[in-house]
Amino acid sequence: MEFNNRVTQLLGVETPIVQAPMGWIARSQLASAVSNAGGLGIIETSSGELDAIRDEILKMRQLTDKPFGVNVAQAFVRDPGIVNFIIDQGVKFVTTSAGNPERYTEQLKSAGLTVFHVVPSLGAALKAVECGVDGLIVEGGEGGGVKNPRDVSTMVLLPLIRSKVDVPIIAAGGFLDGGTMAAAFALGAEAVQMGTRMVSAAESPVHENWKNAIVNAAETDTVFLNRAHSPALRAIRTEKTSRLEFSTDNVMGEFGTATDLYFGGDMEASIALTGQVAGRIDSVRPVAEIIAEVRREFFEVLGSMSQQYL
Repeated sequence: MEFNNRVTQLLGVETPIVQAPMGWIARSQLASAVSNAGGLGIIETSSGELDAIRDEILKMRQLTDKPFGVNVAQAFVRDPGIVNFIIDQGVKFVTTSAGNPERYTEQLKSAGLTVFHVVPSLGAALKAVECGVDGLIVEGGEGGGVKNPRDVSTMVLLPLIRSKVDVPIIAAGGFLDGGTMAAAFALGAEAVQMGTRMVSAAESPVHENWKNAIVNAAETDTVFLNRAHSPALRAIRTEKTSRLEFSTDNVMGEFGTATDLYFGGDMEASIALTGQVAGRIDSVRPVAEIIAEVRREFFEVLGSMSQQYL
């Protein structure tokens, strides 16, 4: 069976699974594996290392002939020319996040790019649609990474936004397998985004210590940080993040040198952004295997429910 909906048509992908744009992690090694497996790999820019990002985009074109995209995490943009940079790379699909959709949408769309904006609330979704985005990434508070301090779960947020807008939606936060993907589609999504599952994948460049922490995590082993400030963060529980969990101080200064954790394996050196779905991940597996299994399970779930209830 084949997927055919607005997201697959807009993105040109076989399977409507999008890889989340994690800073330093979402580069060609991981993103090309996702695209080659039929999903959509995304290259990050939140690290601010645009020279490295340019090289990663060049590598993507060597590693895959399939579609891929680039993310602009607006809160972390340090180069005012980032939009022109992306346009110059010949990228066709962009996700924007952590900021106001008014900032870049018109410029990107005028250059012929497809733009999806990440939203954590109904108000943000309505504003993004008014700004002319092609679609939304609706991200629940159970997802890892940068979050709205007033978090809302995917189960509540996704159907609420779907009831108010008609643009294509990619659901994010808590997605892992065919069952959760089918649930997202039932609630109005036409694709899902996976972050933590991709961080723990075999092709992910992060240190094994982080992957093992995800595999060994219980469903309660993430913490929600920085609720008194913005952005808030969801991260895996360590001694460091447990100490920060109920702090009213802004913890953004506690990141330290993220690469010491990401690639050096020191889990106390920084904050390992991780979603609650870590509690359901029990192994490190290749991206192609993950995506193929999700795809198979999705159609099996639909078939089983159809036989049982229709």
